[in-house]
Amino acid sequence: MALTWWRPHAVVWGECDPFGLVYYPHMLAWLNDVEHDLWRALGQPIESMIARDRTTFVMGEVAFRFTGPIRYGEPVMIFLRLDSLGRSTLHWSTRVVHGETAAPVCEGTATRVYARVQDDGGLKATAIGPELRALLATTPRPSASLTPTLAAVLDW
Repeated sequence: MALTWWRPHAVVWGECDPFGLVYYPHMLAWLNDVEHDLWRALGQPIESMIARDRTTFVMGEVAFRFTGPIRYGEPVMIFLRLDSLGRSTLHWSTRVVHGETAAPVCEGTATRVYARVQDDGGLKATAIGPELRALLATTPRPSASLTPTLAAVLDW
């Protein structure tokens, strides 16, 4: 199974409209949150990468689509799966479902580029080294357990 990570989230006021449509920027924020949570669990918080060797994963491309309603206060489960690993890129898929029923809420894909911050503040793509590749080959277990209904989402 590909590296997969998940975390629960309670929808807060302002993340969706009264009709249950999640605002697009929040889909991206949810992806960022779950990805940063994964890096912390792997022992490589993004802020530590930047401080240690001026590297980070920057967004190269992102696409999301709304697939079903969710309301303020309802639980969601945010799933993240590593689909492929390139020389300097990570290709993620994400799926957000209702935290109790597993009804779809939104899904998307993202390409992150591993980059080094240059002296002038610019970014330059750099190869993902063996240490990070080894971490991405592990299968950490998130602390949030999954009901059988939510576990079925992993078969995407």
